[in-house]
Amino acid sequence: MDNIKQAMRPSRTRYVITALLFFTGVINYLDRTNLSITAPSLTGELNIDPITMGWLFSAFGWTYTAMQLPGGWLADRVHPRVLYPLTILVWSIATLSLGFVAGVFSLFILRLAVGVFEAPSYIVNNRIVTTWFPEKERASTIGVYISAQYVGLGFLTPVLIWVEAAYGWRSVFILTGVLGVIAAILWATVYRDPAKFKGTNAAELDLIRRGGGVPELSTRLLQEQAGRKSFSLSDLKTVLSKKKLWGIYIGQFSYLASANFFLTWFPTYLVQYRHLDFIKAGFYASVPFLAGFAGVLVSGFLSDLLLRKGFSLSASRKIPVLTGIGLSVLIVGAQFVDSPAFIIMFLAIAFFGTGMASITWSYVSALAPERLIGLTGGVFNLFGGLSSIVIPIAIGYLVKGGSFAPALILCSSLAIVAAACYIFLVGKMERVKE
Repeated sequence: MDNIKQAMRPSRTRYVITALLFFTGVINYLDRTNLSITAPSLTGELNIDPITMGWLFSAFGWTYTAMQLPGGWLADRVHPRVLYPLTILVWSIATLSLGFVAGVFSLFILRLAVGVFEAPSYIVNNRIVTTWFPEKERASTIGVYISAQYVGLGFLTPVLIWVEAAYGWRSVFILTGVLGVIAAILWATVYRDPAKFKGTNAAELDLIRRGGGVPELSTRLLQEQAGRKSFSLSDLKTVLSKKKLWGIYIGQFSYLASANFFLTWFPTYLVQYRHLDFIKAGFYASVPFLAGFAGVLVSGFLSDLLLRKGFSLSASRKIPVLTGIGLSVLIVGAQFVDSPAFIIMFLAIAFFGTGMASITWSYVSALAPERLIGLTGGVFNLFGGLSSIVIPIAIGYLVKGGSFAPALILCSSLAIVAAACYIFLVGKMERVKE
């Protein structure tokens, strides 16, 4: 009898996938942001001015953005077990190579390479979440793996700054590159679809399926794409012609302005514009990142809790996101205080809000046409990539005069634009029909 009950109880192997996504998220964002950690040191050694630094910060975004549509196309056609470890391995080798650059040109080229191969990451993540998780667990799962970027930066920024102080800025790139190689090996070894994953029982598959997950997604995509391997302009037209989807596209560009400040200029802001000691700046910088980590987790679990309590999908997804965007507007307050404690307080509140708003990938899962989840995610992430290009360059020009106020006002204003998009363009949360 006990064996029968055990067989009827859903297994929980999907949480292994959550842990795998979390670990990869830590590596992903360390490799995106290690340049910001080393920037105060390498700018002096390589004689880099603020405008050039802004362009270097944006280099990742150029190729990351350009590869979103090809990345979405690949994510719909290449199994995650093949695509993910391959891309992780190549971007990690590029990251490791940054530790051996001789000047600005090689630094720029390698950052472009990191952007190329990180491009499919969050699109693949979204496909995996759609495959493995019911709707009522999806926002919390997305929250967990997105929080990885903040917890990694929060806990590891002081460690990486210590490594840099002890062994030089090149060691930061070498260390984070090696960690990425380990992540690639782990994905190739562990990941499988639900039906082929060791320990996943029929009850868990049924739980996923009944809850709106698509455990057979890889098989469906393979069948639908058979004989149709070329890129289809009609598919692109579909994902570019829907008002709801434009709401999440523009919203993603706008709300990420604050995130891109934190992921690029933040350490430089503390050291060069707020004149904090380099080592102390590392510990101060960890506070907003940890606040962002908390914001993502609060948002994801709150959103799924509201859904389980009977709130509509629209309310469950929008309440945390709009609350977070409202808090992120407070980033501008950091410019009007002088105490390091108050500076960090405003930035921590703003980044907590940015973290709360970052479960917007759940919008892609809920709104995208099922057949075009990868392509929709590619366009969505393309707009996020555009933000990672435009914002660092814009900040570089805005702060040339010596004040960071215009840059923080820009981030705050774009947060308001994002809120308007989610309210007026997205409307009711329901899957778009082709």
